[in-house]
Amino acid sequence: MAKRDYYEVLGLTKGASEDEIKKAYRSLAKKYHPDINKEPGAEEKFKEINEAYDTLSDPDKKARYDQYGFEDPTQGFGGGAGGFSGGFGGFEDIINSFFGGGRRQSSGPQQGADIEKKMEISFEDAVYGCKKKIRLSVDDECMQCGGTGAATKNDIKTCQKCGGRGRVVMRQQSIFGYTNVETACPDCRGKGKIITKKCPDCNGTGRVRRTKDVEITIPAGIQTGMSLRMEGYGQAGYNGGPNGDLYIQFICGEHKDFKRDGQDIYLTIPLSYSQMVLGDTIDVPTIDGNVSLKIPAGTQPGTKLRLRGKGTKNPKGGIGRGDQYVICNLIIPTSLSKEEKKAVEELSTYEKQTKKSPWENFKARFTK
Repeated sequence: MAKRDYYEVLGLTKGASEDEIKKAYRSLAKKYHPDINKEPGAEEKFKEINEAYDTLSDPDKKARYDQYGFEDPTQGFGGGAGGFSGGFGGFEDIINSFFGGGRRQSSGPQQGADIEKKMEISFEDAVYGCKKKIRLSVDDECMQCGGTGAATKNDIKTCQKCGGRGRVVMRQQSIFGYTNVETACPDCRGKGKIITKKCPDCNGTGRVRRTKDVEITIPAGIQTGMSLRMEGYGQAGYNGGPNGDLYIQFICGEHKDFKRDGQDIYLTIPLSYSQMVLGDTIDVPTIDGNVSLKIPAGTQPGTKLRLRGKGTKNPKGGIGRGDQYVICNLIIPTSLSKEEKKAVEELSTYEKQTKKSPWENFKARFTK
């Protein structure tokens, strides 16, 4: 079977850049590696991908291939599974991840890990905003050694095994034969430095465990599930890197009467028959205090009346507030005084004499 064009194998066009070749190879090699992909033909596909990359990753081979294709008069193509030049380190990186090389370490500054915390607050604190303190136990930079882990600056030496790079090349055997794999230096553990005398306070780690109280400003209008980021309050960085961040996720309590939906607030109020039939003006509670509200005559049960701008503030600092919706709930008394009962009976008698009841009108729709 005729070989496919190497650019076609990697899903590229002729003239692709080094970064494009490297990116395409890594993506395809991970997808078709026999240890991951058990589908028929995956191993052959993987070999084809490696052969294409072996040529296109080497500037000299690529130049000859671009000029002559598979008819190079100087030498044959087809490196197969062995003999990878690894011009970009792509194959070594993939093998490294498959066979225990692990995540690439760096001897340079690295940011510390983030911390995530959950905080329960009351309905009032969420609506109005507040300040609270949270206690954290974090790995902080050692004040004695400044995070170096050494007793003094003179106790830090360049690692002789890796020459300060923090990385060494080791020859490993895989299912495809021997290959050179770059990994963290075993002597300095990827740091590039050796500490000859450890700091007595942190025992060479450059970090100490500390407990501290942090004050948090909770913005008004915060909702359950929202997170607040506090930059630099996470774990200490490495090799002079910045601290991680603190993320606080909020769980907001509920109110007995007010219900929240985003920035809007809902309140169900009890009304009598006469208030809904004749209308009324009442003082309605809001999170800002009582507000006068007009109940229109003929209001039906379940009607929602809107109070603009009486919801919560935008916790992200945006302009405007939510609204409050007042839900009208008709209250039917379960017991009546003699006077109340007499008044209702008179109203019933009058309705029967002057017009059909709602029930009679409804029942008539089913009468043929």
